[in-house]
Amino acid sequence: MQEIISQLVNETEKAISVTNELRVLNDLKVEVLGKSGKLTAYLRGLKDVSAEERPKIGQYVNDARVKLEGAFDKAETILKQADLNRKLAEEKIDITLPYSGKSRGALHPLTQVRERIIGYFVSLGFGVVDTPEIETDYYNFSALNIPPDHPARDAQDTLFVADNIVLRSHTSTGQIRVMEKQKPPIKVISHGRVYRADEPDATHSPMFHQLEGLVIDKGVTMCDLKGILDGFASFIFGAGTTTRLRPSYFPFTEPSVEVDASCAGCKGAGCRICKGTGWIEILGAGIVNRRVLEGCGINPDIYSGFAFGMGLDRITTILYGINDLRVMFDNDMRFLKQFV
Repeated sequence: MQEIISQLVNETEKAISVTNELRVLNDLKVEVLGKSGKLTAYLRGLKDVSAEERPKIGQYVNDARVKLEGAFDKAETILKQADLNRKLAEEKIDITLPYSGKSRGALHPLTQVRERIIGYFVSLGFGVVDTPEIETDYYNFSALNIPPDHPARDAQDTLFVADNIVLRSHTSTGQIRVMEKQKPPIKVISHGRVYRADEPDATHSPMFHQLEGLVIDKGVTMCDLKGILDGFASFIFGAGTTTRLRPSYFPFTEPSVEVDASCAGCKGAGCRICKGTGWIEILGAGIVNRRVLEGCGINPDIYSGFAFGMGLDRITTILYGINDLRVMFDNDMRFLKQFV
């Protein structure tokens, strides 16, 4: 039997040496070493060998298997490398070919505006914080001085996940989380998606984006807020842009204001963008309410501050003259390619 096995090894090694295809090599390996292969058959035939000869013959068969497996592995490595070299030679890219002029991608216009605004406030020393999109009733309402009977708590305005869990309806929730963890001085912005139960139309979406700013320190006044907002308006809409503050109401600020910027399109003369007024509403702001400060453990007799919040979608539509908010969420390449 040893001579037969030795002959099989020699014949197999010879066949391996002349094989130049992986498929043929694998077929040969199965034929010799597979479950029904020739060498495997000799192992099964050991039961017919005498007890004295069985260990010797068994060892010989195993040695033959180890030798052939090594030969197959070596040949497989060589053939794989040869196949790879062939593919590299045939499929290589000729970098001397002329550029095809294919278009490049770009950031979404909303992302571009968001990054510009964040960069501006960071340059003024503001930190950037991230807060949860799914909030408790406490952070979304109670801590912001919005009582249980306030209209904002109505299911028609707010998306409730459970009895006391909502999808945040404003990024003002970040004010509370920051003031709970950090004592004054505080100077931060938070941004992200917010949700309200609105029907989608040209100016409304159930999901949109806000950016909130908060400053808390000793001696902070409305004049400081006005200075920050004047600088922001000039940065985002162009030099010479002015702002005006109109009295308004927000539960978490007192006094509260709506902030308008002079129309960059008509320079205050009146046009379609500003609806003939010369002004465009851009954000809401105010001095942080004493009750909000007290609820976060900050003494309002020592510290004061201001907060402002803007819709990033609105700023984007103003900057780019987009007259329908929905196109920013349609993934229409005809629209997106304009911002490359």
